[in-house]
Amino acid sequence: MTNPSIKTRETLEAEEHLRLSVRAAFADESRGRANEIAPDPYRTDYQRDRDRIIHCKAFRRLSHKTQVFLAPEGDHYRTRLTHTLEVSQISRSISRALGLNEDLTEAISLGHDLGHTPFGHTGESALHEVLQRLAAEDDSAPKGYHHNEQSLRIVERLEYEGKGLNLTHEVRDGIVGHTGVLVPETLEGQIVRIADRIAYVNHDIDDAIRAGVLDEAELPRMPLQVLGVRGAQRITTMINDMITASADSDVIRMSPEVWDGMMELRAFLFQNVYFSERAKAEEPKAHAVVQALFLHYLAEPDDLPADERPTEPSLAVQAVVDYVAGMTDRFAIREYERLFVPRKWLV
Repeated sequence: MTNPSIKTRETLEAEEHLRLSVRAAFADESRGRANEIAPDPYRTDYQRDRDRIIHCKAFRRLSHKTQVFLAPEGDHYRTRLTHTLEVSQISRSISRALGLNEDLTEAISLGHDLGHTPFGHTGESALHEVLQRLAAEDDSAPKGYHHNEQSLRIVERLEYEGKGLNLTHEVRDGIVGHTGVLVPETLEGQIVRIADRIAYVNHDIDDAIRAGVLDEAELPRMPLQVLGVRGAQRITTMINDMITASADSDVIRMSPEVWDGMMELRAFLFQNVYFSERAKAEEPKAHAVVQALFLHYLAEPDDLPADERPTEPSLAVQAVVDYVAGMTDRFAIREYERLFVPRKWLV
């Protein structure tokens, strides 16, 4: 006899239909997994996906991957992991207020950046460029590198020794659709897509001021008048606006005024932070490290760890992409030193 104080999966699924909006993605109506598995007795499918992501190796590596500032001095700069957690918090707050599925939103948030390279967007740019050059010579080579597509590849093909995490369709759709041209099918996925921008626009301002790259007085006035002067005010304004604007809509959105304010701040960051000399002083070095590692392993695939080596020549490029993209910043630097720096030069 079931203990009435224990909430089973069936109880949780039934409660979703009672408390969530009709617009929500219900766990018991998921389009399922590529490989069906026995239901968990106490967790819904989306809760199970969240747990699988948290316990995977790619998630742990996020703590040692750059967000914006390469090898920053100090303990308070964001990493990919802290960015991911901030996106999760923002997304859950919006999802909860709108009566949507918080578990699905959380799972997508936690998995959205698993495919980021070492050294942030610099590493992504380095891989993208070298792959485009290869594709011009070899039609079978990948046409470029996009971290959202690599995030999907990680959860579908690379984790669990090549078996993948076997996540539900809705989580995979949200992960690949958090950026780029594909918009997620679920409202929960659409929340993460905008929450990602809310998070990085605000925390990158905070990190840039802390790093001395930006003076708070330099921030453009119009967005601050609309969104708020302090970071916490801006985040609250954008979250509340998304909730209000999306309440009676069939899509997740912001009001035009708040959206324009966020995008003006984003444009300001690209011009004054992301491309500034001080913030990006080390980028050419990081760019060179990623491309040198890629080209070395492509020429010498036997230097890859045994479980990372391609099983046939046609798979070599993708195998090297997977290995280099999965590196943390510090591991990439160590590998570069091991392969290219004479031992006597290392102190």
